[in-house]
Amino acid sequence: MPLICFASPKGGVGKTTLAANIADALRRQGRRVLVMDFDPQNTLRLHFGVPLTDTGGFMVELPKRPDWRDLVRQTASGVMLLPHGSGDIRGTLGLAHALDRDPELLAAPMRSILGDPNLLVVADTPPGASHALNIIAPMASLVCTVLLPDATSAALIPDIESGRFLGAGTMATLFAGRLRVVLNGVDPNARLSRAAAETVARHIGPRLLGAVARDELVAEALAAQRLVLDLAPNSQAAEDLREIARGIEAALPSGPDPFSAGWGAR
Repeated sequence: MPLICFASPKGGVGKTTLAANIADALRRQGRRVLVMDFDPQNTLRLHFGVPLTDTGGFMVELPKRPDWRDLVRQTASGVMLLPHGSGDIRGTLGLAHALDRDPELLAAPMRSILGDPNLLVVADTPPGASHALNIIAPMASLVCTVLLPDATSAALIPDIESGRFLGAGTMATLFAGRLRVVLNGVDPNARLSRAAAETVARHIGPRLLGAVARDELVAEALAAQRLVLDLAPNSQAAEDLREIARGIEAALPSGPDPFSAGWGAR
């Protein structure tokens, strides 16, 4: 039932890579995991070895109101996958319009998915604000925000701390308490990277789940369409991913989330 949303105020921070590999780490900790791709780039599937010729997916089929179970890919890792699917700009704009007009188009199947008490769902959302994030955030136990250790991320701290990048007003207030932060690509040998990471850690405090070291093995894993814990289980990045997965487990509420329960009962 828990839903973990991976989000970021801007693109290019490695959000999808972390969503895929932390989903795998959570599965290795004994969880039954479904990972969902809400990003039109449709790249989450590449981490799980889904063939490039497989262009179907949950979000591109959403206007047809499909049964989500028929679209699940069983991956070699043991993680179940609902890819976004490949589409053109016309389809992407059409889907955004449909969700704006009828949020239940997505909310209803999400309630069905989250109705399984033994399933942990990891969602990779598009960078910045999006219709998908706006609809599923109320159901999330945690929203994991991915940042790089750079000056831009340090400048975004006020928006992260307040939850403003999720929206304005009530949306920001409601979900700020569920926000957690992951720093990606930290190079302890680079002065600027280390200083930016320390700045973010100092301001975010206990909401910082952890940091993933800059490691070429992460890029190599993606190039090979494999997961980091499979390709390089003894690497520093692999240990960082395991530590963040343990942090997510510790941060999850021990009982039912009354807000999510209320939303699901609508």
